[in-house]
Formats: sequence, C-alpha cells, structure tokens
Amino acid sequence: MEYRTLGRTGIRVSEIGMGCEGFSGKTAAQVREMVDLMDSAGVNCIDLYTPEPKLLDNLGRALEGRREKFILQSHICAVWQNGQYKRTRDPDEARAGFADRLRLLRTGYADVGMIHYVDTVSDWNGVVEKGILDYALELKAAGTIKCVGLSSHSAEAALAAVETGKIDVLMFSVNPCYDLQPGEKSIEELGDPGSYDRPLVNMDPRRQALYETCQRLGVGITVMKAFGGGDLLKADMSPAGVSLTAVQCLHYALTRPGVASVLCGARSLEELRASIAYEDAAPDERDYAAAFAAMPKISWTGHCMYCGHCAPCPQGISVASVTKFLNLCKAQGEIPETVREHYGALPHKAGECVQCGACEKRCPFGVAVTENMRQAAALFGA
Repeated sequence: MEYRTLGRTGIRVSEIGMGCEGFSGKTAAQVREMVDLMDSAGVNCIDLYTPEPKLLDNLGRALEGRREKFILQSHICAVWQNGQYKRTRDPDEARAGFADRLRLLRTGYADVGMIHYVDTVSDWNGVVEKGILDYALELKAAGTIKCVGLSSHSAEAALAAVETGKIDVLMFSVNPCYDLQPGEKSIEELGDPGSYDRPLVNMDPRRQALYETCQRLGVGITVMKAFGGGDLLKADMSPAGVSLTAVQCLHYALTRPGVASVLCGARSLEELRASIAYEDAAPDERDYAAAFAAMPKISWTGHCMYCGHCAPCPQGISVASVTKFLNLCKAQGEIPETVREHYGALPHKAGECVQCGACEKRCPFGVAVTENMRQAAALFGA
C-alpha cells in the first residue's frame, strides 16, 4: 500500500481508503472481517458520514486494540434522531451528535472532524454564521479532532470554504464525468443522465480551480463517488457511454491535484479486494486515456489529463509534473512558494526541452506540450 500526506495536516493516509457504506447492514463479525482485511492490506483511512448507532458501535468494537492504526474521518452535523439520519446546522445538536459518535466508536478523538454535506455557498455561510465552524475549531483546539474537514459535491461551495484557510481537509466527489459539470451543480444533477445529453468539452474551470487551490493551500482531498455510485463501471449506466474499470477510476482520482486518498464504498470483501488491487495494477491497467478519448459527446481536447502518455521524454522531463505546476501558477496568477520549491526539486526542468515534439505525437488529447514547456521555463526561469 502506498501512503500520501493529507495536505498540510502531516497525517499519512493510504491511497485506497474505505467509505462507511460498506459497513452498513452488517453484523459485528462481518464488520470485523472488513477491518481485518483493511488492517492486513494497510488501508488506514475510514470515512464515517453516517450517524447510524449500530454501524458505529460495530466498527468501534472492531477497532478496539488497534484504533491508532486508522485515520477516522468522522462527520460533524450528521446526527441520529428518532431512529433516522438528520443533517443539522444546530450547534447543540451537532455537539451532542459528535460526542455520541466518539462514545460509540470507543475513542476520545477523530483524526478529521468533517463538517457534513455543504453543497451551496449559502449553506457554507450558514455554517459560519450559526457557529458550526467555530465549534469545529473549538474541537481542534481541544485535541478532540486533529484537523477540520468539509464534505461537499459543489466546487463553488467547496472553494468558498477552502479559500478561508480554515479547512484542512476536503472530502469531494471526483470522477471524470462529474468533473465535466458546472461547479455549482448538486449531487442529484451530477448523477442525472440528462446532465450529459449535450456535448461536453473539458473539465469545468471551477472544479479545476478547486483542485489546484487545494494543492496550493495544502488542503488534502479525500475522494468520494470515484465510481459514480458504480454507474461508471457499466456502459449502459455510465453518463460517459462507455464503461471504465475500477482501477481506471481510482487512477483518475489519484492523479488530480491535492488528492491523498480515494474512499471506496466497498460493500463486500471482494469489492474491497478489487480496490486494493489497484496497488499492484500494471501501468496499462491504470491507463484511462484511451477510454476517455472514446467517450461519445465528450471531448478532452487540449486539456492535460496527467495520464503520462507523453512519456518518456528523451531529456527525462516529467511532463505531467511540469504541466501540473504550470497550471497551479496560472490558476493563482503568481508562483506560490510551495510550487516553486516542488518545481525546483524536479531532476529535469522545462528549460531542458529540445522541442522535439515526441510527446505531442503520443498525447491522446492534442495538448500543446512543447508550448507548455516553453511557458514553464519562462515562468520558473529554468
């Protein structure tokens, strides 16, 4: 298992994480089996959006004696009332609900306290005005959570929150179909096949800006909906009109700026093993470029997908890395110090490009690679 640092938090998380859907409806013994498999495979990141008492209790029992091995992303404002889930913005309800979560999980802290389900800018404003953000910061100051997170499906809302500097971790829906949709779309619209009826060209600028802003500010991204609820894995269900493999979906998400872990909602040991198998997948299994290029009504022309088809460069330049750093600077309108440092650490710089064009011949998306290298060399001075 490969591990990545979760943004500026310093927390190390497994590339493949686990969503809590897989624990729902299972017995305590079945939950323990799932946790045993995660433990043996090195899967350490678990999202817990649900407040369902039985699920949390079963998981707490399974984690006894090994809690420190796992990174728990537990949600604030998702509470259990009258035998059902409720999303609240009432600080008193949020406090009581979060305390009950920790009790059921048999732990004194959560690694990430995730402000739950903020999908509009007005809702984010409400989170601030009603004291929910202050409560999360209070938990962080007390050590009850190590960092403050926010879950969202809306690039517009997420960007508004991230740019305050108060959010350390963003849980966001990332897949190649959702990334084509306007940044303000709701989760219902993102999953609606009708949203894909018109021709779509390239990633929505606000979604790209969100990923790049997270990378620049050190906000770690944990990914939900990487498989689009499973629809992307079936040609007859996928909005893209073609089926992708689980490995391709995982690789797409893991190559977006800022992404640290993909949380798979595996509902069985077999599904969990299939996601863990990403770690041993060959490069051609991970490659999503050909499938993307074949998507009907969707064009990625001119947009670098960081897929790596441009490699190998005869000068040894990591074209995808250089392009990613260039895009980060373009989005910011300046060179952030962290980007400059990361660029400086590359063994081969854009200035070494000899403009041979071999990369452009291999690119499935017609990216002007040599022009990007020229711009990067001029921007970074090397």
